[in-house]
Amino acid sequence: MQNAKSVIRDLQKLGTPRRAKASAWFFKTGKGEYGYRDVFVGVSVPEQRRLAKRYRALPLNAVSELLKNPIHECRQTGLFILVDQYRRADDLTRARLVRFYLANTKRVNNWDLVDCSAPYILGEHLLEHDRSVLYRCARSKNIWERRIAIIATARFIRANQFEDTLKIAEILLEDDHDLIHKAVGWMLREVGNRSRIVEERFLRQHAKAMPRTMLRYAIEKFPEQKRKKYLNQ
Repeated sequence: MQNAKSVIRDLQKLGTPRRAKASAWFFKTGKGEYGYRDVFVGVSVPEQRRLAKRYRALPLNAVSELLKNPIHECRQTGLFILVDQYRRADDLTRARLVRFYLANTKRVNNWDLVDCSAPYILGEHLLEHDRSVLYRCARSKNIWERRIAIIATARFIRANQFEDTLKIAEILLEDDHDLIHKAVGWMLREVGNRSRIVEERFLRQHAKAMPRTMLRYAIEKFPEQKRKKYLNQ
């Protein structure tokens, strides 16, 4: 049956204690860490993607149940289903799916959950719609909404549209979280993969103020001499 309980049951069957333990360590679930209290059953991403295809017709209320579940793989599989539904939907349904996604951003609450969904739902939709929601997310107190804001722009970068990535990166320059530093640096690097001129224009203005992790990610593909130049400013 196409319901949330059957998805959860299938995930629990696929899970292994060894992988669950490794995932709990990798995603920093210890007290005081960003993934504190996240729960894993130990299902790989490829297995989740296959399961999501099997449940691609899952009703949205059932997807909502998955996103509310404390098990990480339930939320991620729910997002894979949502991405698949968005990809196959008409314009009216896509708008509804985007509203649903935005209403549930606080459940997209780890970096992999953001990265597997934000560009493919929100980023894709905003190619042709008002993007002000990204700026609201960029100023959110919620770290995952801030990450959604910058990672969603990956879709714009693929379309050679860099302006929003740079503006949101500028908003996040003083963010205090390492996961935001990495995300911004990564997106700046992606801009550079399309236009090194555009990336370096941004770096000339902001490199001195950028957190070191953000800068290192942004210049990762630069020649060694140029990397040293930026890092030694």
